[in-house]
Order: sequence, then structure tokens, then C-alpha cells
Amino acid sequence: MDVDQRVGLSDADAAARLAASGPNLLPRPPRVHPLHLLGAQLVHFFAVMLWVAAGLALLAGMPALSVAIAVVVLLNGGFSFAQEYRADRAAERLADLMPARARVRRDGRTRVVDAAELVVDDVVVLEAGDRVGADVRLLGGSRISLNEAMLTGESAPVVAAEGDPAHAGTYVVEGAATAVVTAIGVSTRLAGIATATQNAVRPRSPLARELHRVVRVVAVVAVAVGVAFFAVSLLLGKGGSESFLFAVGVTVALVPEGLLPTVTLSLARAAQRMAGRHALVRRLESVETLGSTTYICTDKTGTLTLGVMSVVEVWTPDGTVTVTGAEYAPTGVITGVAAARVALHRAATSATRCAPHAHAATSATRCAPHAHAVERGGTWLPVGDPMEVALHVLGERAAVVPSPLPLAQHPFDPRRRRSSVVDAEGVHVIGAPDSVLPVCRTSHPDADAAVDALTRRGLRVLAVAHRAATPPDESPHTSNAAVERDLQLLGVIALEDPPRPDVADAIASCRLAGIRIAMVTGDHPATALSIAREVGLVGGEALVVAGDELPSDDGALGELLDRDEVVVARVTPEDKLRIARALQARGHVVAMTGDGVNDGPALRTADIGIAMGASGTDVAREAADMVLLDDHFGTIVAAVELGRSTFANIRRFLTYHLTDNVAELTPFVVWALSGGSVPLAITVLQVLALDIGTDLLPALALGAEQPSRYTMVGRRRQRSLIDRSVAARAFGVLGPAEAAGSMAAFIAVLLLGGWHVGVAPSATLLATASGTAFTAIVLGQLANAFACRSESRWVGRTGLRGNRLLLLAVAVELLTLLVFLVLPPLPELLRGQLPTPVGWGLALLTPPLVLAADTAAKAARRRDVRPQ
Repeated sequence: MDVDQRVGLSDADAAARLAASGPNLLPRPPRVHPLHLLGAQLVHFFAVMLWVAAGLALLAGMPALSVAIAVVVLLNGGFSFAQEYRADRAAERLADLMPARARVRRDGRTRVVDAAELVVDDVVVLEAGDRVGADVRLLGGSRISLNEAMLTGESAPVVAAEGDPAHAGTYVVEGAATAVVTAIGVSTRLAGIATATQNAVRPRSPLARELHRVVRVVAVVAVAVGVAFFAVSLLLGKGGSESFLFAVGVTVALVPEGLLPTVTLSLARAAQRMAGRHALVRRLESVETLGSTTYICTDKTGTLTLGVMSVVEVWTPDGTVTVTGAEYAPTGVITGVAAARVALHRAATSATRCAPHAHAATSATRCAPHAHAVERGGTWLPVGDPMEVALHVLGERAAVVPSPLPLAQHPFDPRRRRSSVVDAEGVHVIGAPDSVLPVCRTSHPDADAAVDALTRRGLRVLAVAHRAATPPDESPHTSNAAVERDLQLLGVIALEDPPRPDVADAIASCRLAGIRIAMVTGDHPATALSIAREVGLVGGEALVVAGDELPSDDGALGELLDRDEVVVARVTPEDKLRIARALQARGHVVAMTGDGVNDGPALRTADIGIAMGASGTDVAREAADMVLLDDHFGTIVAAVELGRSTFANIRRFLTYHLTDNVAELTPFVVWALSGGSVPLAITVLQVLALDIGTDLLPALALGAEQPSRYTMVGRRRQRSLIDRSVAARAFGVLGPAEAAGSMAAFIAVLLLGGWHVGVAPSATLLATASGTAFTAIVLGQLANAFACRSESRWVGRTGLRGNRLLLLAVAVELLTLLVFLVLPPLPELLRGQLPTPVGWGLALLTPPLVLAADTAAKAARRRDVRPQ
């Protein structure tokens, strides 16, 4: 429908369209009630297994055990809920990009309405500072400059003229225009991003998959053992009800109640340590996923580089001048052949930023620069785009007089890749050399050579041109195509964004760890390649490919990029999404950086989405798994190291828990194999006291082990939490040693008390012997904790001071042991009494037995693996 832009829609027509199409609102993701989120933390597979164990314990007449297990599940679920509550809000953040109000023309009058009331064919009025409320098309005679950074990631404004589209969520930098609405609500481009972000499937973390496998195995083993003991009990002449209750107790005893809170708290501890290194982890499982990373796709600006632009060289047809000085300090004087050119260059920069009539800090400012530097505490800080600030500072250093106020401006346009301004002195143009040089009236082979040389050095290059005066028959408001012609080249400006000083070491660490890295950037291929070489990301056989050259087939794309020394330049956010999926399809665990709204789907799809905390958008941060508070690549590498260390720590305390389970199960096995002739050494409640009473703190302390010097050497070898190495140590070495020590102490106390095999001991003697066995297991676990600090080094080499938390945990464990044995009514409830002096002596033999077995096993192992 053709709409008269002077009149617009009628109120009646607008109301009818609003009723038919609905409000102009972005799609909102379904709001999940907090109680539902909390419930999800209480009904996952491991939690369900514990709930079943609690129910069985209650059924077996052990209410204290049932309550204790339930408390463990509730506390862990509440903690996990608190950590995850704010994790998935990216799609909601997109709604914040829509304005609350909009100016429309209806019935010939301009009025302000709620942006939600905009309808297709509404005529809207846009002015500088307005955010566009719907997808629109500019009407006749209109021309504005738009900031589309939230959609494209490009900070430079884009010129939109008559007939051009403007999208919801962008905002007007300069100019005024009328436009007609072409799409609202769910039909806008911004809504498409919201839907893509919401629908992007976040891959399940490796840790979640491994824990599910471990819990499934434990559940099957526990049930199988319980059924076996039910059958044994029946064969020994026990009644059906008694046998069932006994089997339930054994099954519950085999469930590692302490594993779930240990894993959760260990991840939380690692997340806290990462935050101390400027990496904010938004999902606990992401801590370990970082350690599984095999491919990192990193941006360049601000991540590999400092994000600090400064002019380092000015080339003119008459000569070259090197520029020195602090990045943003507008001090010092530039003299020589560049000085005059810099004055004209200063005027050209006003093409995208209004020219300053006076310094921004003075009250006489009529048109202050959007980009400038300010001094705070002796340090000059940029205000605005870093490149624009660098150009402004260059003019200050050249002692340039303020430029005349512009008569017309043609802001930077990525299609033209240049900008221009018309003032009383003429036409001034600045932009990419391959865009500016062709509109100059004479060719400049020396300039081409200079540009090529500067680009190869990794410098960002801009060309500056000038036409002295506007012809009398040419209006200042003539189109840019007519203005930007017959120019005289003034010179070339080279800007540097230096690499971060320690990024080369971080990249070398990734190489040593077997992690592949690709630079994925929107910059020019030559500039990107130069920086990549400077930081050591690529060497002699680099793959450099532009976004528009990427294969359309995802399989071919993955095959192309699945190598080292890769630079992908001129990429779009859509390219990032394809790259993440293609590499995942080849088995990689992909970490992807991003900062724009359009990066949301890629950040959610990657195994680890990494958003920039200093320069990124809220949407990117909400979609990501980790936020870099300093935008530094080295922070990613530090987080990967902590992630690997966390995985190793989980294996440590898993070995610790499994060793305890062997010692806990052995008394039941001995009872069954002896046909009941040997009484049970420990009770089911003692098993629970070991799992979540004495063992929890040492396990948590093992989860706080610092990364070793071998953590980032080679690809992470273990893909499973429980592999042959863990099983062999827990079930073949540490567990049997601890079980042997505790059972020997138990039987020795019984024999010294006059017991004979096949005869039921007195209640007092059995309680004393049981307390001795319980003590032996606890003391054996103390030795086991130190043994689990390393898979290959014996305790004497790891020392006692490397983990202060473990020393504290051991002290608390000893105190807890005394509480269980002395403080009423716990001894009666657990059916274990304080050992006699002889019993203490026997129990104290278990720790050296465990350490001796551990040392012998480690000495016998082939040194074909790295120390852990």
C-alpha cells in the first residue's frame, strides 16, 4: 500500500492493523518459573537415585539415614539453582534494544506513541539519538547515519539513503529522516536473531555426560549387589522381610551420597578461582568443559591485541614521518612534510564525527568531538571509538587549528569504505586506500607500494584526499558520489593496535596443550595475517581465507579449518555459527569468542561461548558460558588450564570416594562369604557417616589442588572420569589395602576379647570392634587423601604443604571421628564405641599400609604417562 508520507495512516486504520497483526514486540522466551528451575535440580538422574535411596532407607527402618540423604539432595539442589538461575536470559536482553516510544505521522499530525503500537505502513520520524523501533524503509529525500554495531559488530556508522532499509534496534547517529514501517515484532531482523539465540541448542557438557555415565554404573552396581545380598541372606536362613531390609541397607551404603555435593562445590571453587583471573564463568559445568577444549576461535582486536589505536606513521608524496608518543596523550609536536597534510586529515576525520569548533572541555564548544582523549590521574583515556580518538590526537599533536564547521557530511559507509565532509575549505575524504585512491584524479604507484608495505606490517591504513573548493554549481548537499571525485591524495595514515605483550606465550601454551587456534576476525586478511604472525599464531604455512570464500558445505568447511595456523578474515556472525558447528561435527570441543548481538547464536552453539566483558554487548554476555572481564586471550588460556586441573581434581576425589566404597563394602562381603560366621564390621549408618561426615571435606580439598606444571602439556588424555587407571588404583590398590587394614583391626579386637568364629560376640565387644574398624577406615582415608594428590608421584614427593585446605580437612576429619565415637547419642546410633588403646594401635596400622601399597604400585608402573 502506498502511503502519503505527509499524512501517514489514519488512526482508525492503524488501530485495525494493530488488532489484526498484534503489538510490535519481540518474541519473548517462555519464562520458566524459579520453582521449576529449582525442581529441575532435584530430579536429575543422580538426584533421583539419592531420592530412591532415601525412600529405601525409610522403608528399611532407618529414618535418620533417610533424612540425611534428603538434606544432601536439597542443599546441593539449592546451591546449583543459585548458580544457574540467571544463566539463560540472552533472548530477554534483546527486548531491551527496542525503544519504548516512537514518533509517527498519522492523520497528517506527528505524535508520540508506544513503540509497541507501530504497524506496517506507519510513517515514522527519525532524528539523531533515536532508536529505530521496527524494520523500516527510508522515504524520499531522507539520509541518516545509523549505528548497526548491535547487528553487525561494526562500530563505524552506516549511511542509509532513500530506499535503504533500517532495522529495529539500530539507532540514528546523525541526520533526520522519515521512513515507512515494513516489518514489526516477530517479522523484524532483530526478532530473527532473538529466535536463533533462543533456539540454539547448547551442547551438553563433557562433564555432564561423564557424571551421568558414572552414576548409571554406580546405580547398576548398587542394585546388583543389593540383590545378591538379598539372595545370600535368604540362603543363610534369614526371613524375607529381614533379608529385604538388609539388602536395602547394602544398596544405600553403596550409593556415594557425598559425590554430588563434592562435584558441585569443586566446580564452584574452580569458578571462583577463574573469577580471580578475570574469567567469569556463568555455568558451573563450563569450568570442566574449558579443560576439554580442543579448538579456540578467537577474535583479534582487544583479545590478541591491546585494543589501543595510535598513529605510528604518516606517508605523503613528499616523504614519510614517524609518529611517536603515548597512545592517547595529545602532547608533543609533529613537524615536517606531514604537518600540513595532517591539518587536512583532521578536517577529513570530521566526516564521521562533527568537527570541534573548540576543545570539548571548554564552554565555547559548539560541536564537541565525539571521539577525544581525557586525562585522568596522569593517564590519557580514550572517549569514543579508539581509531577516531587516535586520529583526533594526531591532529592535536600537529597543532592543527580547529576545522570550520561542516556544511555537509557523508559518514563512513562499509559499501563505499570511506567518508567525506564538505566545509568552507573544500571536500575532505578519508577511508580505505583501495576505496580512496581510485577517486583521486592522478594515479599514485608510490602510494600503492606504501600501502602494501604498511599493511604487511599489520598496520591499519587509511588514505586521506582533498579537493580545494566546491564548484559554484555544486551544492554542499550533493550526493557523495558527486562530491567524492577529482581528489588530490594528501597522504596515508598508518595506525597500530599492538599485540598484547604476553599473548605469544599464551598461544605457545595452547600449542603445547594440543589445542588448535584460529583467528576469526572482521579485519582485512593482510592485517589479520600480520598480527597472527607477530603473536606466533601462524608460521610459514598459514591458511588465510576470507568469509566470502568459505565453502558452503559444512563438511568441507570443517575439513578446511580442522588444522593449525588458521586465519579467517572478513567474517560475519553467521560465519561464526557455521564454523562452530562444522568443527563440532568433526569431534572438536569448540570455544568461540564474540561481542555483538548477532554473535548470540554462535556463542550458545559453541561448547564454550566466550563474551567480551569490557567491550561486548549485554546480549553476547548473557548468551555466553564465560565472560572475559579483561577481553584478554591469555585469560582464556588460564581458564583452560584451570578447567583441565578441575577435571584432574574430580578424578582425584572420585578415586578417594571409590577407595572408601571398597572398604565399606568389604565387611558385607566377608559376612556373606563366611555365612554369617563373621559379624558385620560396620553398620549402614557408619557407611553414611563416612560418606558425608568424614570424607566430604578431604574430597573437597582434593578438588582445590593447584594445576601442575604438566597440566598444559599435550592433549588432555583422559576422556572418562573412571577409566582403567582410576579403577585399578581404587579397586586394586588403595581400596584393598584400606579394607585389609580395617578388617584385620576388627577381627583382632574381637579375638582379643575372647570371640570365636561362628559365635555371636557380646554387644559391647561388637561395638568396640566396630568402632575400631570405623576408626581404621577413617585413618586409612587420611592417608588415601594424600596418596590421591598424584597418580604417579609417591606422597614423599608431593609433600604436605602444597594444599593447605587438605591439611585443614584432615584436622577436621580427625575431630569429626572423635565426635562420632564420643558425643552421645552418636555412638549408640552408629553402634560403634571408642576403641581401646590396643584398638587404636591396630587402627593406626592402616595408614602406613595404604601408603605402602600406593608407593609400591606407583613404583611398579611404567613411566609412560605424565605426572598428575
